[in-house]
Amino acid sequence: MPGPEQDEQKRKIIPTVSEVLEDGTIIELIYRPEIRITSLVLFNAGRWTLQSHVDVSERHRLVPFSPNNNLIKNEVVLLPSEPRIYGSEQQLVSEIADFIHRYADLSPSFEQVACYYVLLTWLYDAFNDLPYLRLRGDFGTGKTRMLLTIGSLCYKPFFASGASTVSPIFHTLDAFRGTLIFDEADFRFSDERSEIVKILNNGNVRGMPVLRTMMNQQREFNPQAFHVFGPKIVATRGLYEDRGLESRFITEETGARPLRDDVPINLPETFKEEARELRNKLLLYRFHRRHEVKLDATLADPKLEPRLNQIMLPLLSVIGNPELRVALRNAAHNAQASIVAERGLLMEAQVLEVLAELMITTERPIVPVADVTMGLIERYGAEYERPITNRWIGSVLRKKLNLQTYKSHGVYVIPMNERQKVEVLCGRYGVNIITDVPAAEGDVGTTGTL
Repeated sequence: MPGPEQDEQKRKIIPTVSEVLEDGTIIELIYRPEIRITSLVLFNAGRWTLQSHVDVSERHRLVPFSPNNNLIKNEVVLLPSEPRIYGSEQQLVSEIADFIHRYADLSPSFEQVACYYVLLTWLYDAFNDLPYLRLRGDFGTGKTRMLLTIGSLCYKPFFASGASTVSPIFHTLDAFRGTLIFDEADFRFSDERSEIVKILNNGNVRGMPVLRTMMNQQREFNPQAFHVFGPKIVATRGLYEDRGLESRFITEETGARPLRDDVPINLPETFKEEARELRNKLLLYRFHRRHEVKLDATLADPKLEPRLNQIMLPLLSVIGNPELRVALRNAAHNAQASIVAERGLLMEAQVLEVLAELMITTERPIVPVADVTMGLIERYGAEYERPITNRWIGSVLRKKLNLQTYKSHGVYVIPMNERQKVEVLCGRYGVNIITDVPAAEGDVGTTGTL
């Protein structure tokens, strides 16, 4: 019969950062920098214990990452050192707020959002969708300090910058499954950096890994899925060209006012220890709340677009303060108004405006694409350097606005049964149509509204 030593040899050793087992046990990696030791903390049935390893089956043993791991010992990824009692949740939020306020200058509303975003990062794996935080402004406006202050309290924060190459970012996110803290994240032109944009585009929804080409030892093609889902805080100077990516952020504009005098120019030596103490309390908070928290769909705002509701609900589900919920919803409404205003400046909005007016005023069952083209030329032709053609307008209708067109008697037309879709699009693009409709004889006149 095989002895205990042979059983030990059969087990597969799995270096582990965190794990939630089927029986509800939560396992987390801790690091004690003063003695350079890593351990696993096991939490079950309301109690936690330190373990050198955890056997999850006869064939698998979880062990902590080595304390000599470059990311851990060089503090690129920050970990707690042990669970600590934090009192009530409100006391914990207050301590987080005091820490952020002491070392960073944020607007009062965003400061509160940042506090609850920190809590969200420690519970993020209980949700399927996540928002991102962003600090946007010119250099010298305190973005990096804000990133460092908020990021130091987050769940397994991984610090990177726009100068970082792609490969270690993919591998670190996949291995540690923590919070990406990204400075100087203005990447628009480089092919390599466009790979990082994929992390941001895919990383706020669970189950959307990024596939990258890999080769195995036999030089066989072997694509690998990298899990990039998780909370992210970035600092940029400008906007992203991808409007879909823009909609994932809750943004703080920096540099609009002078920085507070009481914020230290240089961080004191106590900063790291204070941040570690809060991470220790947040670790116990995770143990207590991880299986309790859930998405509260009743907090959805019917006035918000689905995407904004999608990213706001996890944060609203963590926030217990009703006043802050109202403030966060107001911020979401302002963001939506800004998005609608930007859409209204696009060519698609101008095409919609002309098409909607034609749909209101015509009695025919179709609207020719040529009529839309002519209306656009008459109203906005001077704004375009290139010729406005039927083909171009037909392409905008089909590819940009996803409206149906078909050929009738040799010309392309839009059927009137697309009117309901046009109404929805007008709302999205902020197009309000009030058009005079020819009045019947003897009537004063009427107006048609789409």
